[in-house]
Amino acid sequence: MTRPYRLSRRGFLGVLGGGALALAGCGRLGGETSGRTLTSALPLPAPFTGPLPVPQVARPVRPGHYELAQRAAKVEIIPGTRTEVWGFDGVFPGPTLDLRRGNQAVVRVRNELPVPTSTHLHGGVTPADSDGYPTDLVVAAGRGFRPVGGHHAGMRIDPDLWKFHPGARDYVYPLDQRAATLWYHDHRMDFTGPQVWRGLAGFLLVRDDEDDALPLPKGDRDIPLMICDRAFDEDGAFRYPSRDPSLLVRAGVDDAYMEGVQGDVVLVNGAPWPELEVDAVRYRLRLLNASNARRYRLELRPGGRFVQVGSDAGLLAAPVEHDAVTIAPAERFDVVVDFSAYPVGSRVTLVNTLDDGTARNVMAFRVARKAADDSAIPARLSRPKRIRRSDAVTTRVFDFRKSGEWAGAWTINGRPFTPGTPLARPRLGTVELWRLASDFHHPVHVHMAHFQVLTRNGKAPAATDGGWKDTVDLRPYEVVEVLVRFEGHRGRYMMHCHNLEHEDMAMMADIEVV
Repeated sequence: MTRPYRLSRRGFLGVLGGGALALAGCGRLGGETSGRTLTSALPLPAPFTGPLPVPQVARPVRPGHYELAQRAAKVEIIPGTRTEVWGFDGVFPGPTLDLRRGNQAVVRVRNELPVPTSTHLHGGVTPADSDGYPTDLVVAAGRGFRPVGGHHAGMRIDPDLWKFHPGARDYVYPLDQRAATLWYHDHRMDFTGPQVWRGLAGFLLVRDDEDDALPLPKGDRDIPLMICDRAFDEDGAFRYPSRDPSLLVRAGVDDAYMEGVQGDVVLVNGAPWPELEVDAVRYRLRLLNASNARRYRLELRPGGRFVQVGSDAGLLAAPVEHDAVTIAPAERFDVVVDFSAYPVGSRVTLVNTLDDGTARNVMAFRVARKAADDSAIPARLSRPKRIRRSDAVTTRVFDFRKSGEWAGAWTINGRPFTPGTPLARPRLGTVELWRLASDFHHPVHVHMAHFQVLTRNGKAPAATDGGWKDTVDLRPYEVVEVLVRFEGHRGRYMMHCHNLEHEDMAMMADIEVV
């Protein structure tokens, strides 16, 4: 079990070069959990009593062009009740976009919801005007909208930064990047948390010749798993502590949930604690933590190992074995599990050892039969470009913490999000060394640029930090160094905490790639 290194107050400040330490005031500040849990108000099903759904694959309306409609729909999640989801095409998760490297895709998103939306391709190397900036909004046809963002956290937004697309808009994805497990989700200013909680998320898989040529499991044995937690009201509706349930007037959550919102029901691909029937062969599992705030430490019971083959932004150089995988919100791990190691008829349980309640169970696998298996895990997977500390043209420090100065907002370098005012202007084609520091659990995500983790508190990174990433699990009182490579596009992008409640309460910053 990997435990985070701890720095003393003096050592922590020394790494930052001085300054005042603002404590988050959270009850589990130094613990492994990262939010407050909502309790469901209805009877919950027994684990492993329903099948795992696999999201449908989106079909193009014409070559290279896709259309997704954001709309409300009633679905059965908790047996015997109906839940209104806000889903792409009315489903949760949304359809999987299964695409190929170098084949540009244009995705038209039509909004039929009562609220504005902005769709971000998480991990995508996309032009700035298709990145899903939080004030670049799609508003349903015929609906008006008065911007309300920012007032609760001391943010100031230039009126000219609001952009509205009536009815629908096109997002252009060049896909000039390695094969990887990406995902798309809502990114609306101040309301990302509740709108993702209601269902606005789905997978986008990038494939390429290098990945295809490997003898890794394919077809029905290559399965995306969107893991998230939710809570439910007595009538089956999603329970979430919004200050304004309409999501139109007042942003934010009840004060008790400012750490982040966790649910007591774990969903995998939208189903509570499902079970998947598997052959006694290898499977590739694309693990995504799509929770608002919850971290998971995933283990297989009774016993078993994950062989990691990919990270956020694509294949590792070589496979890495793990007894457990700690996965923060928005991180992805591509792992291979060999079910031939278990007797036919046995149940293998995926558990979360960071919880001892209902969120301990995640899902199960029922080993149904023996079968032929032509897959393998090669010793060499890829030759991704490596970068070194000496490649960095500059060093920047970003301090993620709660600031009392801004009515308890979550801030970066003591400042709440100010759209249009970048904290950094990196140059396209360069590498920078970023030193990230924290007071709490902050999964830090960088848009467009990818990075490699260099150190944790001056020591080697964790075994699960390998490969090219777009999100890093920054833990309490840690200092993590990352080497960020800016390749792709110029323009205004973002970095932010991917605890969605922290993001909604100002823990974001503009990055202008010049």
